[in-house]
Amino acid sequence: MLDTGSTGFMLVCTMLVLLMTPGLAFFYGGLSRRKNVVNTMVMIFAVLGIVGVAWVACGWSFAYGGDGAIPVFGGLDQLGCLSAVNDMVAEAAGTPDAFAILSGQGALAADPELAASYPAIIDIVFQMAFAMITCAIITGAVAGRMKFGAVCAFVAVWVLAVYAPLAHMVWGGEGSLIGEVIGALDFAGGDVVHISSGLTGLVLCIMLGRRKGFAVLSYRPHNVPFVALGAALLWFGWFGFNAGSEFAADGVAALALLNTVTASAAGVLSWLMAERLHVGKCTLVGAATGLVAGLVAITPAAGFVEPWAALVMGAVVSPVVYAAISQAKRRIGYDDALDAFGCHCVGGIVGGVLTGLFCVPELSWTGAGGLLYTGDWSLLGAQVLGIVVTVVFVVAADVVLGLIVRACFGGSLRVSAADEAAGLDVAVHGESAYPAYLGLD
Repeated sequence: MLDTGSTGFMLVCTMLVLLMTPGLAFFYGGLSRRKNVVNTMVMIFAVLGIVGVAWVACGWSFAYGGDGAIPVFGGLDQLGCLSAVNDMVAEAAGTPDAFAILSGQGALAADPELAASYPAIIDIVFQMAFAMITCAIITGAVAGRMKFGAVCAFVAVWVLAVYAPLAHMVWGGEGSLIGEVIGALDFAGGDVVHISSGLTGLVLCIMLGRRKGFAVLSYRPHNVPFVALGAALLWFGWFGFNAGSEFAADGVAALALLNTVTASAAGVLSWLMAERLHVGKCTLVGAATGLVAGLVAITPAAGFVEPWAALVMGAVVSPVVYAAISQAKRRIGYDDALDAFGCHCVGGIVGGVLTGLFCVPELSWTGAGGLLYTGDWSLLGAQVLGIVVTVVFVVAADVVLGLIVRACFGGSLRVSAADEAAGLDVAVHGESAYPAYLGLD
């Protein structure tokens, strides 16, 4: 029998996560240059359309279908997801129509208990929202210089060939490589969402090359209030992102919610302190970035750690991410335009490793507790190995997909030098965010 409390809870959490992607559009749009703000935001709205269609067609089936026998891919046996779902429902419920799906009576979810607590079709939308925000994060690394068509093509393939298999490897249940075989924990997407998207952004920005004037010009956010608005929407949506990953309105969901607030608050303060010590000033963009860094770090651990540990994680991650963005990026020389790699991949790695230290044994999905509680290195080792497998799989797949998409677009992923100099808003999209503005960018 369906639980109305959990049903309502999951509906709200799903809508909150869906809000995150438009929120990211404001966050990235504010960080971008004035002449590229429309391009930066329209890439994210294109992601909404591409992932929404791909996920319903076959993405959910790839990630969560099948019996887990294939550790890397979930639903190769269900390539036609729409017909396969109806076949599953008809077999399980004896009704060939869509009522079984809508009422949650069918075998849509792999976990019978999940299907019994709320309509299983909600999970398709909830996981779709995760896929959307993951793909949207990637666009920040390539803002201002990647062909719009190439971005769309890459995302369309990436969500099915990289995101869906990785989601299965972590959350696919029995037989899944990272979650079951290795035993790594990821409550809401440290590996699946943040490490994968940030790392993909790094691969693409290296393949694209640096922006014209990189390390010479000073790239400053063109609209700081947009950045703050986007961060606020992300913060609000993240409560559904983390708490909803418990899939029930219970105490663990409440713990995840509290930990999300705690880590993000600590992330803000530690970023402001790092800025104050490094440059002598505290900035609103810095506070917003610290907020996001704290959210990224707590994501893999939200339902596994105590609030004091969440505070420590938020306090630790911001200085690490700050150093990655302000120091390592410049010294290594990669041009990650809006710091998708520095914030999400680096922050996700920090959060994943610290989960291996602070996980409460009684809250662990595998029963293995953190080093601090048990003195046993096994969970920490599993966390590190899970991250390594994620990195190897994502980088290898990204390079192959990037080369294929580049070949399909005339041997270059990058816009022309003239279009880059003029700005992609007018050159590519034929519109300007500020048509009355007469000054120079």
